[in-house]
Amino acid sequence: MSRVAVLLRAVNVGGVKVSSAQLRETASALGLGDPVTHLATGNLVVAPGTSGARDADDVARLVAQALTDLVGREVQTTARTHAQLAGLVGANPFAEAARDDPSHLVVLFHPVLTTHAAGPVDLTGTTGVVHEELVTAGAHTYAWFPDGIGTSGLTAARLARVLGTWGTGRNWNTVARLVELTGGG
Repeated sequence: MSRVAVLLRAVNVGGVKVSSAQLRETASALGLGDPVTHLATGNLVVAPGTSGARDADDVARLVAQALTDLVGREVQTTARTHAQLAGLVGANPFAEAARDDPSHLVVLFHPVLTTHAAGPVDLTGTTGVVHEELVTAGAHTYAWFPDGIGTSGLTAARLARVLGTWGTGRNWNTVARLVELTGGG
């Protein structure tokens, strides 16, 4: 298994605090190799090391349980391999947004067990949604916020209702960096 990006949902917001140092220390204690964090928003890149993890799902479960034990509240995680991240970059339906305004293009990473049929999401009737667009593709959703994320009516709770599952979002700049980090760069 290659390096894996573990994405934490809702840490360092909403009362769940996990520092980058705690995240790296937790990964090391689990036997995950060469832990690297990116930003303070719950992005951890690791190698399987001696953890016994067989795949990205195993890594996500190990980290989620250890962090839940650490903070005393459930910490939801999902993980992607370099190949999975590179694949979602190649399948991006918003190529112009990725090139011209990457901070307003977000990928929502859903639990790996969740899969959606590929295609646009009908947002008709969703309050506060004017120009936003969503396209689902398996265990992730591309979300384009041309007017900005902070002004959108698509809150995390609304997105979860529309999509039927939680997701943890990363803007396109972060996605690109995670591709680099999982590729060893």
